[in-house]
Amino acid sequence: MIRAIALSLALAWPAAAQVLNLGSAAPVSSIDPHFHNVGPNNALTMHIFDRLVERDGRSRMRPGLATAWRPITDTEWEFTLRAGVLWHDGRVFDANDVTFTFARVPNVANSPGGFGGFLREVKRVEVLTPHLIRIHTHQPHPLLPLDLASVSIISARVAEGASQTVPSEDFNSGRAAIGTGPYRLISWRPGERVELARNDDYWGEREPWARVNYRMVLNDAARTAALLAGDLDLIEQIPTSDLARLRREPRLRVTEIASLRTVYMAPDYSRTGPNPFITDNAGTPLPQNPFHDVRVRRALSMAINRDALVERVMEGASVPTAQWLPEGAFGYNPAIRPMAFDPEGARRLLAEAGFPDGFRLTVHSPNDRWPNDSRITQAVAQMWTRIGVRVTVDALPFNAFVPRRVRQEFAMQLGAWGSSTGEASNFMVNVLASYDRNRLTGANNNGRHSNAWFDEMTARATGTMDDTAREALWREAVARFAETVPMIQLLQLTNTWAMRRSLSHEPRMDERTVAMGVRLAP
Repeated sequence: MIRAIALSLALAWPAAAQVLNLGSAAPVSSIDPHFHNVGPNNALTMHIFDRLVERDGRSRMRPGLATAWRPITDTEWEFTLRAGVLWHDGRVFDANDVTFTFARVPNVANSPGGFGGFLREVKRVEVLTPHLIRIHTHQPHPLLPLDLASVSIISARVAEGASQTVPSEDFNSGRAAIGTGPYRLISWRPGERVELARNDDYWGEREPWARVNYRMVLNDAARTAALLAGDLDLIEQIPTSDLARLRREPRLRVTEIASLRTVYMAPDYSRTGPNPFITDNAGTPLPQNPFHDVRVRRALSMAINRDALVERVMEGASVPTAQWLPEGAFGYNPAIRPMAFDPEGARRLLAEAGFPDGFRLTVHSPNDRWPNDSRITQAVAQMWTRIGVRVTVDALPFNAFVPRRVRQEFAMQLGAWGSSTGEASNFMVNVLASYDRNRLTGANNNGRHSNAWFDEMTARATGTMDDTAREALWREAVARFAETVPMIQLLQLTNTWAMRRSLSHEPRMDERTVAMGVRLAP
């Protein structure tokens, strides 16, 4: 009824273009730009903080706080820093802020999945002048500029009067939330909204919006209704059930782009023995973790009808996949296709692995983070039940899901990862590589998968300077991934936004919703 009333409205938004109201589909868990590498946090902190290297909506690099960069040797890079940049408190940005940031990033307390992996090859930073630095790497590292596009630079002055580590609470309170970005933090109400004000001293293009209200509207129907009622100017993650209707609405426009995010099922590898969420059909925990057997993983993959997921759950807003990048991205392997739907073959593999009668499994999923997340999980659960793996789904709010996955509590979980760099290394380093705090790998490896071949390939490929040779290595890794199925890839998403027609919008492959990409339509 609410939607019907909203559709009948004239959608008469205020004529003033000074305030922009954005509707986010997921909560922001911290203002600390180094605390948790997840999309909602990254999108919000992009407004407040800058990076040495920036990425546009198609993940192409462009200058940020660094105006130029070049390799001096295979293990040395020079970065020229932008002069005349002011922090929000009026102080001047310089090389000391970069060295301070690099020292903090790997050491953020209680981080559920941070950004240290992007600095894993940085050996030391040499300050040549206040606006010229030389970065020394442990080995040849052609991806350094691309990696640095994920590291927000913070002010060294925020450590004054506090510990050198600067706790995340200082960012959340606003004390340390001092950036060089196009907007300043005004307030944050967790789970509700973030209020931003234009930074009139910004070094880049002046933003048209004096204020930005970044509202978190997790309910799909409520987000659409708020747009139709004029309470929001732009929303992300259009509910798939509303997509066709909003495309037809003459007062709105829809933008979309192929996503860098894939959705997959992630088994737990942290245990070799019993897990309370994996039992026999009588409810007794299995003595051994079945997911260490590739036959079980392949059987589960074969049991999934990905075309049905696209058609019936996602209503066309995704494509089936067996890898973690969209077609055309650097490292995508055109020879690899999703495993054929074969439930009979899946039953045979399960029997061969010692489970002729299947087993019972609880699968955990968020219910408010990614498009149709819990619906995807329920659909996969039904497909697995048909081959004898009787599944119970436990769907949780994302803010309750994250702490439990960090503690490796789940036997199988729905996962999703957006390779924001647009290159295969992002997933390999952060999700697939063995979790190692010293090597700064596997920060988001929530199932604790560990395989020496993938670790060695990751190190080898990221140190290969020649682009053609490096892409060949990534494609080899994709082929091995498809063969061994460490995670069960499901879908490559399509990113969608809806907005009032008077606005123009640059859609982003990394799915981030940022005010900097919204303008008044010409």
